[in-house]
Amino acid sequence: MSEPVPAWLAAAINHASAGAGQLLIASLAGEREFGRSGFALTSPAFADGGELDPCFTAQEEDAVAPPLEWNAPPPGTQELVIIVEDAHNASAPPTCHWLVWGLPAQKGKLLEGEIPPRVGKNAHQNSEWLLPDPPVDDVPHSYVFQIFALDLPLTLMPGAGKDELVVAMRGHVIGAAMLTGTYARHDEDDEEAWDEEVM
Repeated sequence: MSEPVPAWLAAAINHASAGAGQLLIASLAGEREFGRSGFALTSPAFADGGELDPCFTAQEEDAVAPPLEWNAPPPGTQELVIIVEDAHNASAPPTCHWLVWGLPAQKGKLLEGEIPPRVGKNAHQNSEWLLPDPPVDDVPHSYVFQIFALDLPLTLMPGAGKDELVVAMRGHVIGAAMLTGTYARHDEDDEEAWDEEVM
């Protein structure tokens, strides 16, 4: 079921998807927490609202998660969590691509392809970066990287699911930020890949 998109989220998100109101940041954080104390999430690989390189998607065989960087979280932060979702379809829950927690409560980064301290199960029930793989010739999907600052350390073990993580986070988010990357597959992508294989 489609959820209304909060005004603060609609103003902040680039290329808002139809189901943006169902993103976890909409229910776990609010206008007060968003960008608190200048908290921000960026990537050296793509700008906010920019296109993801195929090397981070299912288009390439050796694809990995993109690099991410964040500045100092709000005072009182005990742990950082990153959740990546694609809320392309308003009539379906967002597809969970990445659940990461156990990140130190300080300025930091994840390098391209780096394995985070704790990773939970994505929509395919694998504890890894779920490679974006939208249908060919579909409109660009928006992959929303959400970072949350929590006021307590989590005790969840690696491999926990999204529901478990959300329960542990609820009521403890004191800061949040997000970064959106878009991606679409086209017929020419497949043709070029085929041409390279047969050459």
